[in-house]
Amino acid sequence: MTQAMMTRHAIEVKDLDLHYGEKQALKKINMTIEENTVAALIGPSGCGKSTFLRTINRMNDMIQGVRIDGVITLHGENIYDKTIDVEVLRKEVGMVFQAPNPFPKSIYDNIAYGPRIHGQNNRKALDEIVEKSLRQAALWDEVKDRLKDRATGLSGGQQQRLCIARALAVEPDIVLMDEPTSALDPISTAKIEELIQDLKQRYTIVIVTHNMQQAARISDKTAFFLNGELVEYNDTETLFSNPKDKRTEDYITGRFG
Repeated sequence: MTQAMMTRHAIEVKDLDLHYGEKQALKKINMTIEENTVAALIGPSGCGKSTFLRTINRMNDMIQGVRIDGVITLHGENIYDKTIDVEVLRKEVGMVFQAPNPFPKSIYDNIAYGPRIHGQNNRKALDEIVEKSLRQAALWDEVKDRLKDRATGLSGGQQQRLCIARALAVEPDIVLMDEPTSALDPISTAKIEELIQDLKQRYTIVIVTHNMQQAARISDKTAFFLNGELVEYNDTETLFSNPKDKRTEDYITGRFG
């Protein structure tokens, strides 16, 4: 069996259009993201990166006046099919936001929140989930003796890793990250980047970033968005060293954006 045949697609997007009322925010997006890779979405503010990211777990459904056409499949299943349970989908597709947003609860209860929502109330099982998730997010050693403390007392970088652990606690297949390090200091940013590289062994990660150096450091593939269009999508090294579209070259060399 060839390597190409062995590659499994986690996400396939076909002819995706999205309108906010009369305004078209995404235009005929087509892309495929393989399992256990990091895909970075780059482009200037307002180009559609975060809007696209939110289509993958249907967060745009919550916005009045949104119309979505086209197909997004996760492991071959169309997530916009009428039979899809959106709550189950969001368990499979975790989300980490730009600013850390821990719940005003203990560190333990932040991580246990999702599993409890999905029916897990066994204390021993919850203890194991909390420890496993915090270990995966490289936070366990820093907080294991203070699990009853309020999560809002952690540093910004720790809070963001807590939010990653919270997303992992429900065992998703895919983790979406919307500029997860933009509010963090360089040391915390480096820890999150190292964590992302480790997590892709078990998860498929899609990350929006304004930091092109970050995209170059951590991603396997990079997508350049501009004015709602996917201008170019390629292996990260190729896109940065030999872009096919002049608009991509102009953006990554700082001529605009």
